[in-house]
Amino acid sequence: MFQSFEVTSNPATGGPRVAKLRAELENLGLDGFLVPRADEHQGEYVPARARRLAWLTGFTGSAGVALIMKSKAYLFVDGRYTLQAAEQTDPEVFTIESLVDTPPPVWLRNVDKKLTIGFDPWLHTISETKSLREALEKNGGTLVAVKDNLVDMIWDDQPAPPLEAVTIQPEKYAGKLASQKLHELAEAVAKAKADATILTDPSSIAWAFNIRGNDVSNTPLPLAFALIPASGEPLLFIDKRKLPIETEAYLTQLSTLRAPSALEGDVAAFAAESKTVMLDPALTAEKLRLIIEKVGGKVVDGLDPARLPRALKNAVELEGARKSHERDGVAMVSFLSWIDSQAPGTIDEIIAATKLEETRQTVAESFQMPLENLSFDSISGAGPNGAFAHYRVSTASNRTLEDGELYLIDSGGQYRDGTTDITRTLPVGKPSDDMKRKFTLVLKGMIAISTARFPKGTRGMDIDVLARIALWKQGYDYGHGTGHGVGSFLSVHEGPQSISKRGVHELLPGMILSNEPGYYKPGTGGYGIRTENLLIVTEPEVPEGGDIAMMGFETITLCPIDRRLIDASLLIREELIWLDAYHARVREALLPHTHGPAREWLVAATEPFGHES
Repeated sequence: MFQSFEVTSNPATGGPRVAKLRAELENLGLDGFLVPRADEHQGEYVPARARRLAWLTGFTGSAGVALIMKSKAYLFVDGRYTLQAAEQTDPEVFTIESLVDTPPPVWLRNVDKKLTIGFDPWLHTISETKSLREALEKNGGTLVAVKDNLVDMIWDDQPAPPLEAVTIQPEKYAGKLASQKLHELAEAVAKAKADATILTDPSSIAWAFNIRGNDVSNTPLPLAFALIPASGEPLLFIDKRKLPIETEAYLTQLSTLRAPSALEGDVAAFAAESKTVMLDPALTAEKLRLIIEKVGGKVVDGLDPARLPRALKNAVELEGARKSHERDGVAMVSFLSWIDSQAPGTIDEIIAATKLEETRQTVAESFQMPLENLSFDSISGAGPNGAFAHYRVSTASNRTLEDGELYLIDSGGQYRDGTTDITRTLPVGKPSDDMKRKFTLVLKGMIAISTARFPKGTRGMDIDVLARIALWKQGYDYGHGTGHGVGSFLSVHEGPQSISKRGVHELLPGMILSNEPGYYKPGTGGYGIRTENLLIVTEPEVPEGGDIAMMGFETITLCPIDRRLIDASLLIREELIWLDAYHARVREALLPHTHGPAREWLVAATEPFGHES
């Protein structure tokens, strides 16, 4: 099993551990110390060794930061995790603050007191550090970069760095040779008038070198750094113990391999020759800036040059995405038909999530394309648990699927040829009219995005409203973005593209995004509704009779949308046409690979609603 459901946090440990950290504060003459969730790479997923925030506080969410002061401790989390943070931490030790409304820089600025705050410069980006420094200096305070992380100093059984094997991502899945990618990155560095850039995002390194790893959960990443010069051979900082003979030989042809321990010295030696190094301030650790400038090098701001190219999937990657979603659709149909065969009250969230994982593995093996991992821990939420958009089931929260409730399953798989992410909501027993109405309003938003057409230059924020307008008209909304970028056997959450109120990057052909509006009703009798498909941004075409070339979306997710929750009277003709056409396509694609009861279920689930011609 890839997913664990065990409870790993204990609020009772927070007090003693914070006390030990405060002793280190006293030794260093600090008023406070920041403990973010991030690691040196600033990724969404971090290895066990880097889970300092969870170890210190008990909070296991994917975003947050703690500020430990001499007499008080604060935990900053966003709205997704307010309840989780309260449950996982000791209220006598930690005060919960908003990571959105009053993040640490704002909070420190508002304190109006001269403070000396320590931080680990490897765990904060250049941009974050600038904001923290400015906030403290406003009140005469100081931000101090510590030599050794205070949590590491008191964490006696801290896990060792991961040493999982690195594999080669073949060209038949990558679609482009690594040598060509590295050449193009070097050209981008030269165009920016820099001597080199440092790739710190493992997703960019995995993409650029056509390698994959298993150093963190859910995402096939090898943790590494790379120095890409405008001319000359790249330096790849990676532990050779991760490299099988074939992989090491392959990488030696592309780069000079260096141990991670050599990174600081090699960067300093390079920068000391009055070199200009381009760093992405939103992704790069402050430590690298400090190293470069200390020896007289120059840092210039610039975007990670691999970020946009890896978001623009080539033809091979796009075909892989389509194939992986076809297999995933077969697995989903088998799973959903199984769910429908279970009597209400007989299975729970963990049983369901486990069944889906097993089904994915079985189907993948039948296609001779193994399931490498889940693309994230499945969100398996029954009844009110489904109202938490980022709910993660555990043995403590596990709930039975009861009659008259909704069940929400958000899940995905990692395959060599693609990464999947899909959400479906289904009724357990007979749904109420209220459930059907809300579900259909969400569906209208999903269809609006699916059928959107837009000119070059359109950003995700420009079309986000399309997914919300049907809900807005009835006085509803949802508190998350409508869509995120998705990688190619990489991260399920990929930038720079998104469909959200903060989606500032233009949508470009070849990008893959999710389309997942929702509605959430918390509390007793509550439920969650979300319907999610993945989309590819299409090449621009001039519509018949039109003047301007328009892009659109190709839906690649193949799975029925539950007919029992759809109030067809709320759908206009164009929406019914799209829905029937989508279900016809799902049936045509999946039926040849579906057998027995699942085949009968698929036929019934894709019956057309019909519409006036």
